[in-house]
Amino acid sequence: MPSTPHKVRFGLVGYGAWGRHHARVIAAHPEAELTAVVAPSETSRELAREHFPGVEVFATAQQMLETLAVEVVDVAAPNHVHFPIAAAALKAGCHVLLEKPMATTLPDCHALIALAKQEGRQILVGHELRLSSQWGRIKEIIDQGVIGVPWNVLVELSRRPYRLGSDGWRYDPERVGDWMLEEPVHFFDLARWYLEQHGEPATVYASANAVDPLRPTLHDNVTAIVRHASGAQATICQTLAAFGHHQTVKVTGSKGAIWASWSGATDRVPDPVCTLRVYDGQSVEDLELHIPSGELIELRQEIAHCIRMVKEGIPPAVNANDGLWGVALCLAAGASTQSRGIIELDGFLHGGTPIHQ
Repeated sequence: MPSTPHKVRFGLVGYGAWGRHHARVIAAHPEAELTAVVAPSETSRELAREHFPGVEVFATAQQMLETLAVEVVDVAAPNHVHFPIAAAALKAGCHVLLEKPMATTLPDCHALIALAKQEGRQILVGHELRLSSQWGRIKEIIDQGVIGVPWNVLVELSRRPYRLGSDGWRYDPERVGDWMLEEPVHFFDLARWYLEQHGEPATVYASANAVDPLRPTLHDNVTAIVRHASGAQATICQTLAAFGHHQTVKVTGSKGAIWASWSGATDRVPDPVCTLRVYDGQSVEDLELHIPSGELIELRQEIAHCIRMVKEGIPPAVNANDGLWGVALCLAAGASTQSRGIIELDGFLHGGTPIHQ
């Protein structure tokens, strides 16, 4: 009789709204096993037991790591605990699927990179837009040379409301870190990816404001400009004081351009309105998306990629260095809003004193 295929054992840390989506996707994949769920509240633990009978449930990640042999620790918990949980998982010999942001500080990002190298484990950072039929397709079109050399990227997000998160953590600066680490981190990552042929970004300048005077450090409206030494640039714009969920990406190259949009009542609707238009310098083509675009679809792609990473040894689609850069760009943008100056990224990335111009 044929042997039963090896199932990758996942230990999921976090069972809030997004963690439950992770759990369902892992449990549904034929090559994965949801081995354990970690949740700090008894209410969440009871829900996990109810939804997945037979799956072991723990109050802390350390309890899980000391009790079970899991291969991947999937961290879908609030931002401020990303580092300690990922570090413990790596020390226990596990690979890590780490929701963005990789951590809330650059020293913690560097420490995770060093730990992963020391333990010979991989970190896959949850910038799932790279695996999208829409946003990932843009990179394919750029790499094919259809629009020539990309010189300018514009990413815009307009939405409302913003989810509170379990116990309101997303509105707590001590736990969220900075709102730029929530959604703008995805867009900084996309822009850096789209412009990678220009090397790493050189500077960031940003301006922001908050609608609510009671939370002035959590910015509803942000505009950031990232420049490369070559002159290539990206502009990231976000407002959280609008309505629905609407994202636009425009990439301009030396001979053509790409214009894509995504629109829905929320970010998790099953039937968003998506467009992807490409101008190759001669004509405009509307491209069809054969797989729908949306974060729930991309989460399935991410889990499938993580399984291949473990079983086949393929590199992570978004590695720890990518995660570091995403955090660096967000924190540099945040520093720029405070100083009202340009942040030189070389010194900032490596822990030096930011240079303001």
